Amino acid sequence: MAVALAPQLREGTKKSHTMAENTGFVACFLKGVVEKKSYRKLISDLYFVYSAMEEEIDRLVYENHPIIRNIGFKELFRKETLENDLKFYYGNNWKNLIEISDSAKSYVDRIRFVAKESPELLVGHHYTRYIGDLSGGQILKKIAKKALNINGNEGLDFYEFSMISDEKQFKKSYSDTLNQLPINQEVADQIIEEANKAFTYNMKMFKELEGNLIAVLGKIVFNYLTKKVRKGSTES
Repeated sequence: MAVALAPQLREGTKKSHTMAENTGFVACFLKGVVEKKSYRKLISDLYFVYSAMEEEIDRLVYENHPIIRNIGFKELFRKETLENDLKFYYGNNWKNLIEISDSAKSYVDRIRFVAKESPELLVGHHYTRYIGDLSGGQILKKIAKKALNINGNEGLDFYEFSMISDEKQFKKSYSDTLNQLPINQEVADQIIEEANKAFTYNMKMFKELEGNLIAVLGKIVFNYLTKKVRKGSTES
């Protein structure tokens, strides 16, 4: 018997959503403080995460899994858009230049484990990442474009959902799909718990990136202050 999963997921992850937005990296991002090295590292980590997620979803849809077959929306897939962005930031040799971070590897390992042991829990990861990206995509695109001083839209493909013409209608259809999944309340509760874990894995990625961002910004400030001191000593 189906349960109303969509509103339960929304309410059940509110706290985690707020916590994720308040991590230093995301807070800086939303304020327009974006540094290219840290940003491209985020893109590369997301590439590994989405590659794993989409590979497992494709496999489970192919195997006709009774729950996952309902959420195999190709319109949401991000791997190809991330490949385009990585080519922009790293060049054509990007595959040989990117490395997965420890936090992203833990995230990927969790996705692989869930897909093998309890595939229905992938719904929590699917909801957390894809609907978050779809909902905030255009705002984040504008912020990144301005902060990174990008002309045109190259390097920002991740935020484009070219196969979705009506975001509002798609999200309604997505919610309807979640509400019609053949699950009981016990499984719904497990999916919500897994969605909160997904937020935790995302926050760990952000925390790791936050360290990189602070280090880079600290170096910029140090170089600026050193330059000022040198200039002052020259003038005296």
